Amino acid sequence: MEYFIINKGTMWNQILDILKEKASEGIDVRVMYDDMGSIAMLPDNYGNELKKYGIKCILFNKLSPFRGIFMNNRDHRKMTIIDGKVAFSGGVNISDEYINLTHPHGYWKDNGIKIIGNAIWNLTIMFLTMWNANIDEDKDITKFKYQFPKNKDLGYVSAYGSAPLHKDIIGEDIYLNMINGAKKYLYILTPYLIIDTDVINSLTRAAKRGVDVKIVVPGIPDKKIVYFMSSSYFEILVNAGVKIYTYTPGFVHSKVFVCDDIKATVGTLNLDYRSLYLHFENGIYLENHKEITKIKEDVVNTITSSHQVTKKEAKPNFFKSILQAILRIIAPMF
Repeated sequence: MEYFIINKGTMWNQILDILKEKASEGIDVRVMYDDMGSIAMLPDNYGNELKKYGIKCILFNKLSPFRGIFMNNRDHRKMTIIDGKVAFSGGVNISDEYINLTHPHGYWKDNGIKIIGNAIWNLTIMFLTMWNANIDEDKDITKFKYQFPKNKDLGYVSAYGSAPLHKDIIGEDIYLNMINGAKKYLYILTPYLIIDTDVINSLTRAAKRGVDVKIVVPGIPDKKIVYFMSSSYFEILVNAGVKIYTYTPGFVHSKVFVCDDIKATVGTLNLDYRSLYLHFENGIYLENHKEITKIKEDVVNTITSSHQVTKKEAKPNFFKSILQAILRIIAPMF
């Protein structure tokens, strides 16, 4: 299990009970969480507490005042891998608001995906690479690969990862390829909309060539200053024909792209500088797969519960536009 946030509560306590049971049976149970992501949620020695139950634990990039800029590189991935046979990923961290037991920002809208098949191996490699970068434990990782029967699948599923150490910006490349390749429609769910020139140009060009581009952002933001920066992009997008929606019931934490009933991705990558350039992230890409229909239906249902931003609403007043322009300069910090 690898997560940005683990927070004590009903969700984690129920999972922990199962992990304890499995560890007592001799199962190799490993938990990795980001130290900054879980700050103030778990005690500093929580990894040692898990080890008492036989659960192996790593705190990714433990906070330290002496590590400087490397503190910016966080593990924002979310994945659970079980015996190499089944895996879960998506936007969902382990905390009670993600399953709507608590409501800090209204109704929490998120997306997760379950995988059965060879695509799991990519996630397994991502996890073990990160794990063994911290603890050199596994000399032969092939023992973790489950051999699925060779069935002919209808469509493609690929798990991908992005990292600040990569030469290629894989997450943004996948998003841009979907935007640039869209012909009929492109629907996006994202909690943050802090985008660079490449993404702005691709979205506006798509709308101008007749693609139905719809983007859903939170109606109740978790970080007001970040939402304020996100809204600074509304005017240029709406004027180009992109339809922006705010999710009326609460907070959208989903990171979903779907286009033309052909392609979709569900993952951990937000449309902001941190996710695309600074964090370790992962996603699941689907093409010509039957599950894309379900993803689209979920996005459409989300749109029907959202408010479409008008041109008048998208246009900031003079003072707001000046402040937003200033904040864009420091946007990579958020």
